[in-house]
Amino acid sequence: MKLKKKIVLAYSGGLDTSIILKWLQENYDAEVIAYTANVGQEIDKKKIIKNAKKLGVKKIIIQDLKNIFVKDYVYPMIRGHALYEGVYLLGTSIARPLIAKDQIRVAKKFKAYAVSHGSTGKGNDQVRFELGYHYFGPKIKIIAPWRIWKLKSRTDLINYAKKHGIPIPKDKKGAPPFSVDDNLFHTSTEGKVLENPRNSAPEFIFQRTTSPEKAPNKPSFITINYKNSDPIGLNGTKLTPAKLLEKLNQIASKNGIGRVDLVENRFIGIKSRGVYETPGGTILLAAHRAIESVTLDKETMHKKDAIMPRYSELIYNGYWYSKERFKLQKIIDLKRNKVNGSVKLKLFKGNITIQSRQTSSNAYSMKKVSFEENKTFNKSNVERFINFHKKKLK
Repeated sequence: MKLKKKIVLAYSGGLDTSIILKWLQENYDAEVIAYTANVGQEIDKKKIIKNAKKLGVKKIIIQDLKNIFVKDYVYPMIRGHALYEGVYLLGTSIARPLIAKDQIRVAKKFKAYAVSHGSTGKGNDQVRFELGYHYFGPKIKIIAPWRIWKLKSRTDLINYAKKHGIPIPKDKKGAPPFSVDDNLFHTSTEGKVLENPRNSAPEFIFQRTTSPEKAPNKPSFITINYKNSDPIGLNGTKLTPAKLLEKLNQIASKNGIGRVDLVENRFIGIKSRGVYETPGGTILLAAHRAIESVTLDKETMHKKDAIMPRYSELIYNGYWYSKERFKLQKIIDLKRNKVNGSVKLKLFKGNITIQSRQTSSNAYSMKKVSFEENKTFNKSNVERFINFHKKKLK
């Protein structure tokens, strides 16, 4: 008896990937393996298993990647202070390379000939997934339904779902939902009323942050502890990367921190408007810049700032596994062993205020910056310094 070919589908259990699962079964003579990467999104294991089994899936894999996601993907990106187009903390972008890597691992384990994903033909994620697939499994076939099927619109999808008895979820207003991506680092919301940039984002779409107006009238104070440029604890208590980010999310969310409304330039050439919520990540970025300010020298800090836009663009475009990103990461991490200490922050109604920075590093000299007369800084050299730079104006 000839064994059926296998396809590993990145499966969320939701509408789109359930439709894709059924479509793959109808159009390919292959067994579909449902693969779900748990990167900290809201996940209903029972629902995923129930929906997949209802569609005839025999093998369902739900892989917990939360700690790996934060430690090996989010933290390196935070060390690079990555902000795409000066605003976006790259929450969706940074999760895709890890999901692609582990999906290929599963495909190799079960000797699948193909992998598939649910990214639309207009989005960035198709690029991010497929560059990751190619890096780890160049010989494995990629099936991208949105680019090849005859379903052209959301209405077509809903009709297809009704025909095959696939449940259609509703949003809080009883309509088909917004397009949402979430993980431990962020939540993004796109589509519907948000497509017109003239429209304000309705409050009901925000899923993980309190509005600054409704945040507590008293501030929260937290201290983040650092070792080798990564957070290792909160208020002196050591925590795993996933648990630390989880706690920061909770504290930041209640204080109205982490909302961004932006129109971004997608890699494939179109603009899109979305709302992003990155509560804990927003704190991590501010705190990391603060700890570096008292531990790193000017040249290293400015070099990092100079490469940041390119580094961010590479992540956004799906080039996490590229030689160029690896090279820039080496520059970013060159002196990470010097970045140790703690940062205390005040969180209040959407704002983050640095309260104090503590480190044993000698990069910051109290003697040199003191307004009291001292012999550690030769002010007579300043005139020569200015005269040298005057010549550069000509």
